[in-house]
Amino acid sequence: MNSIGIIANPASGKDIRRLVSHATVIDNNEKINIVERIILGAQQNGVKKIYMMPDPYNMGYRVEDKLKTSGELRCEIEVFDFYKEDTVEDTYKAVRLMNEKKVGCIVTLGGDGTNRAVAKDIKEIPMISISTGTNNVYPDMIEGTIAGIAAAVVASHKFDKEVYSNRDKIIEISSAGQLKDIALIDAVISRDVFVGSRAIWKVEDIEKIFVARSHPASIGFSSVVGGKTIITEDDDFGAYVSIDKNAPKIRIPMAAGIVLPIGTSEPVILNFGEKYEMTTYCRGTIALDGEREIEFHQDQTFTFKISRNGPWHVDVKKAIEVGQKNGFFKVSE
Repeated sequence: MNSIGIIANPASGKDIRRLVSHATVIDNNEKINIVERIILGAQQNGVKKIYMMPDPYNMGYRVEDKLKTSGELRCEIEVFDFYKEDTVEDTYKAVRLMNEKKVGCIVTLGGDGTNRAVAKDIKEIPMISISTGTNNVYPDMIEGTIAGIAAAVVASHKFDKEVYSNRDKIIEISSAGQLKDIALIDAVISRDVFVGSRAIWKVEDIEKIFVARSHPASIGFSSVVGGKTIITEDDDFGAYVSIDKNAPKIRIPMAAGIVLPIGTSEPVILNFGEKYEMTTYCRGTIALDGEREIEFHQDQTFTFKISRNGPWHVDVKKAIEVGQKNGFFKVSE
């Protein structure tokens, strides 16, 4: 039976960056509308079952109720029944269950942080990422109906690897020989002492920025590197820079509506297999994809490396093109 999973993060698009910049806020009612369109696009192209993460806003149940009331629901929706932590742990649990259910594709609604959480446990399941905010690099602004159609193409298993040929890159952060965590886009070393509200935004506290990809058209810390060099998702390397207030400055879009002059060293390329080792000289935190996750103390050693051990990321347009060329959308008489 063709099935897909949906991870809709009710907290995405509501962090402190909405207070300190002009970022878009997408409320949970709009997320419900997007999920409805994903389901309608998917079910009309062969998906029989939808698995959803539970959340405090009950988005899954609200979608099911709305589509049943309108008479449009043709597939089965199952909202996982587990004790909710109302934290990222819910995402981890839901992805593990979707692995057990062998769903054909996972569609995420969230930002870079949401997708990073999914990527940590997704294993071999392909992922479609819908951005629900403005400060995001990894997910794309995709219409829900189109995302649902692409998910149906992938979940059919008729075109495996034609619609996702490479795993995404990740930044692996290790300490004492053990993997501590990963980032999909950027890892930022900051002198901020506590995780606190998690979101990082103060440039003056930053020491180094590591990126798996960078572009001047991005918003956020990867654009700091992107202002000096472009690294695409297909390049088999990443890079890092040091913040240097004495270096020549370039204007960087750090947040929605906020462009700052920032000085950095020249980017240093990190090829696959190469490692950067750093021993801390003070206390601070490491932010992963915009959120402070790792607290460190003085004289602690961390290793950073770029690998292609990330998730299979679906190219939505390519998936639909492959479906079109192979008659996937042909209606049987």
